[in-house]
This record gives sequence, C-alpha cells and structure tokens, in this order.
Amino acid sequence: MKNTKCYIYTRVSTSMQVDGYSLDAQKDKLKRYAEFQEMVVVGEYCDEGKSGKNIDGRPQFLQMLKDIEAMKDKVQYVLVFKLSRFGRNAADVLSSLQRMQDYGVNLICVEDGIDSSKDSGKLMISVLSAVAEIERENILVQTMEGRRQKAREGRWNGGFAPYGYQLENGELKIAEDEAAVIRIIFDKYINTNMGANSIAAYLNEHGYKKKKRQNNTLDMFSANFVMRVIENPVYCGKLAYGRRKTEKIAGTRNQFHIVKQEDYPIYDGIHEAIILEEDWHLAQKKRQESGKKFEKAYHPERENILSGILRCPICGAGMYGNVNRKKKSDGSFYKDYYYYQCKHRTTVNGHKCGYKRQWKQESVDNAVAEVIGDLVNKPKFEEAIRQKIGAQIDTKELEKELAQLHKQLRQLNGAKDRLGQQMDSLDITDKHYDRMYSDMENRLYKFYDEISSVEQQIEETETRILNIRQDRISENNIYQFLLYFNEFYNRFSDSEKKEFLNCFVERVDIFEQEQPDGRFLKHIKFRFPVFYDEKETTDLSWDSETTLETVVLLCR
Repeated sequence: MKNTKCYIYTRVSTSMQVDGYSLDAQKDKLKRYAEFQEMVVVGEYCDEGKSGKNIDGRPQFLQMLKDIEAMKDKVQYVLVFKLSRFGRNAADVLSSLQRMQDYGVNLICVEDGIDSSKDSGKLMISVLSAVAEIERENILVQTMEGRRQKAREGRWNGGFAPYGYQLENGELKIAEDEAAVIRIIFDKYINTNMGANSIAAYLNEHGYKKKKRQNNTLDMFSANFVMRVIENPVYCGKLAYGRRKTEKIAGTRNQFHIVKQEDYPIYDGIHEAIILEEDWHLAQKKRQESGKKFEKAYHPERENILSGILRCPICGAGMYGNVNRKKKSDGSFYKDYYYYQCKHRTTVNGHKCGYKRQWKQESVDNAVAEVIGDLVNKPKFEEAIRQKIGAQIDTKELEKELAQLHKQLRQLNGAKDRLGQQMDSLDITDKHYDRMYSDMENRLYKFYDEISSVEQQIEETETRILNIRQDRISENNIYQFLLYFNEFYNRFSDSEKKEFLNCFVERVDIFEQEQPDGRFLKHIKFRFPVFYDEKETTDLSWDSETTLETVVLLCR
C-alpha cells in the first residue's frame, strides 16, 4: 500500500467520549495505522456530537462522499476506527460503501480488522451492521414488552405520578391534598352542566391552587388540565397502557414523533382509586355526548336568550328554555309558548330541587334588556366606556413564564438528543451492552415524560395568554356595542342577543314569585365591573326598589 492515498473519518456522538472513542484517540490510531501501511493521509473529516443512526445529520461525512465522487484527491481508501464510527444503520452503511466503491474507494475499519476491498471484508460489514441494527430493535421490543407486563400486573410503569397521587417505592399512593381537587372535578362534571372551562374557572375562583410539581410553574387550573383528569382511568383504579405511542414520521428513515392513540388497553391497577369506576364511566359518556349537536324541533332560528344565565331562586342552578306547543282556540294552528324552568338537577337539603314555576321568556328577556338600557342612558356612561376601550393588555408575567418554559423544553430536548447519541455510540461487542442500553432507554422515557409535562404547561400558559387577550378584545367589543345598545339591540337576531348577553352578563337572579308591585328581577351579576354608589362592583341588586335609579359607570 505504499504511497496509497486515503481519507480518515472520525465521529463521536458527544464531546465527552471515553478514552478509546474520543476524536483525538481515533485520529491518533488512524494516523499510526496509515503510517504503518505507508499510506498518505490527504484529507481528514470529523463529525463531533453527531449520531450514527443516519447520514443526514453528518455534514462532514456527506462532504467526504461528495469529494470522493468528485475524485478530488483520487483516494483509494477511507480509514475509520470502528465500523460503528462509519454508521449504525445497515442500509446507510451499505449504500454509502457502494457509493464509495463505485469510484474505486474502499473502507478499512482499523479496530475491527475489516477491509472492504476483500470479499470477506464486505461480507463482514454487511453482517455486523445488520446485527447491530437488529440487536438495537430487539432490545427496544423487549423493553416495551416489559413495560406492558408491568401494566398487566397493575403496577405503575414509571414516569411522573398523575396529579392526585404520589410515588412511594415505585407505587401510586393517594395524595389527599391533591385528590380533593380530583373529586371536585368529577363531581362538577357529572352532576352539573359545567364543562372543562367552567370547572377550571370554579377552582380558580374558589381559591384552589394547583400544587407545583413535575417542574410545574403554574398554580392555576386550566381546561386542558381538567380534561386530562377526566380522560385518565387511573383515578378509578385502572391503568392505561399505550395512550401515547412513538411512531415513525412517514417519509423519513429515522425520525419519530409521539402520537396520541384512540384505542389502548386498560388494566386493573393495584393502587387505590380516588373516584368510583361508575363515575368515571359517567364522565366518559358525558364527554362523548357533549360534542353532539341536537337539532331543534321548533323554529331552529329561535334562541333561548338567557338559558343558563337565569338562575333558579331555590337551588341556584341555571334555568333552561323550553317550549309548549298548543292548538289555537279554533283548533287549526299551533301556537308555541316559550318559557324558562329549572331542570331539577341540583339537590337542596338532600332532595331534588322542587321549584316548578315557569317564567315566560319574553317577560324575563325584556326586563333584563330594560335594565341594561337604563344603565347606558346615564350621563357619564359613554365617557367611562370610551376610557376603557383599547386599555393595554398586560400579560408580561405570563410571557416571562412562557419564555422560561420554552427554555426548559429546549434543555430537555437537548439532553434527550445527547442521551440518544450516547446510546447510538455504545459498542455492541461490549459485554455490558444490553444492560447499558436498557438503563439509557429508561432514562430516555423519563425525558419524554418531562418533555410532555413541559409541553402541556406551555399549552396551558399560551391558552391563558390567549384567553386574556380574547377577554380584552371581547370586552372592548361589548363596550363598543353598549354605546349604541338602545339603537341596535332590538334589531339583532335571537342568537346575536344571546351572544351579547353571555359576554356581558354572568347571571340573573329572580324572586320565587312576582312581588306585589310586579317586580321579579332580584340581582344581576356582570362579567365586567360597574361603578355603583361610589364603589366598584360587578353586582346590581334591588330587593326593595320599584325602579332602578342609579348612576352607573363601567370601570375596570
């Protein structure tokens, strides 16, 4: 081989490799081999911190192949320390070698004693690269089967404990300070008409704080959190396996992503349940049905404007619209009577609410509109509104929190990638290979759990920022509309009136019966604060006045 030209190629998956694999050690070994064989090194290529799983992420390796194909230095060999430095994917190894041999260039793996110019050498390369890939996939299959078996046995499979539980010696134990919130979520979801957003708002408004753990920085509850709780069978004593799965990205060779699965097995867990299994199934039934839209039997364009806003005077639950269809006196046509009534879903003193009074919708709707119309006619009303339109949206603290979460996510992804590179750089001939690979894989799953947790926090924080901005925009829209309320309200369709009142009015309370003077409105709570009797409030009450004579200023 005297005066034979060659390239040397070195690669490490991390910048801190053990002796024998470091870049300097590889280069020294290769140069001494070239000197001993009287070969001339005319080019050096080095990929530091690059995985051998595929060639796409190795710029120096690709440059070396281009230089070979361009016959830049007319080399005859490429020297590498071990075959694993050249590549770990069998298809990549063989295709890259074929590209080199098409231009008369062969591969020598110094430590492995392999020379592709010899028939036995090329065969050995094919066998070793295929064995390495198969072995890596077998270990993955065995690890996943081990995790599935743990789930079958009802044992926790690792990662963070779900909210409401804590880990003790690898087993789930109820954390009572958190479990109370879990019970409230299921109770409200099953036994009221509240959805995820309403339940999150209820928890936040009633002083419940989310315990900060799992790198969590948020102490407020979100709709996303509520839905994750409702969907998780762990709370009724079950364990789900495979709710998320790592799948190959179509059209790529070695790129993967986590995909939420629609179907997955559920096993009986050995941990104690926080809620009854029947309650969990009721929650799933409601979750599936809540997305269905029901077609109205009568007058599809008509809306029950105050449905859910008007409250029962006995149990406080939302009253909902209903219709009675009756024949006219001559028996020829039907006439529809629309009214609000309590659905008797809430218990009072251990019994279902028994309030049966039906309130004519037109009377209640007009009374509420009259109150709002009276407010907007006050002398200082317009001035106060215009001061509030376009007020600055302050989300600075949340944006700082979001930036910190994104930084944390980058660090976790970086650590995950470095661990993957270390796994890729393991020597398959090492007697501890299986144990080392399995240990690293368990660490990799923990990284995925942490990444998933941070991604969820990012989603929740972004939702909170968006909600604040949308609330501000919505509030400004309401203010703009209030300026011209008397002019436009009666021109609106029922759906437009309902949309407006849902944005501006949180609840309307009534007396059980009309008062002697004909009054029935008792209290209105607004979503945006008003200024009344020299103080800021969101509530207007009149238990004794026959008319509402106030000066009202909308104020933030």
